Amino acid sequence: MQVLRSENYRRMPWKNGGGETVEIAVFPPQADLATFGWRISMATVASDGPFSVFAGIDRTLSILEGEGMELDIAGRSPVVLTHASHPLAFPADAPTSARLVSGTIVDLNVMTRRGQWTHQVEKRIVEGQHYLDAEGGITMLLSLGNVRIDSGDHAEELRRLDCAILKGVVLITSDMPTEAYLIRITAS
Repeated sequence: MQVLRSENYRRMPWKNGGGETVEIAVFPPQADLATFGWRISMATVASDGPFSVFAGIDRTLSILEGEGMELDIAGRSPVVLTHASHPLAFPADAPTSARLVSGTIVDLNVMTRRGQWTHQVEKRIVEGQHYLDAEGGITMLLSLGNVRIDSGDHAEELRRLDCAILKGVVLITSDMPTEAYLIRITAS
């Protein structure tokens, strides 16, 4: 298990210059926006506007903080994405614009290069103890609160917005209902 602490995430400007992204993890390590195979990041969105276009990339968005945003994705009916919504998957090369519902939001953005990698994002509530099988591919857990992860004889505490890269079967424990995002990435 590898823990990525939120205070160590890399900060960088958006591709379109409209804001800042906090990069949680990228593969290959230190890849830029043109060369990544997969990328997990968070962004603070403070105004309406277009999304950056990423050719050949699939993306899934989730709202971590704020009221949400209405997304206008080319070829689809507009959809309102809120904190209560399931993660929304769509092509990152489809022209997309956002209108904030009510003020600034923070989103989770998972992107994979089509034809090389695929991904799934699942919102979970962790309470009590749960075993998770992280065999095969890459499995990550982004926590929105405090959780403990036991892997063999090793344990780690995750704080808000920390992320763990998991391997094998792990035990996840939380004393109170804690929201988390389970991200699975597999080679195509």
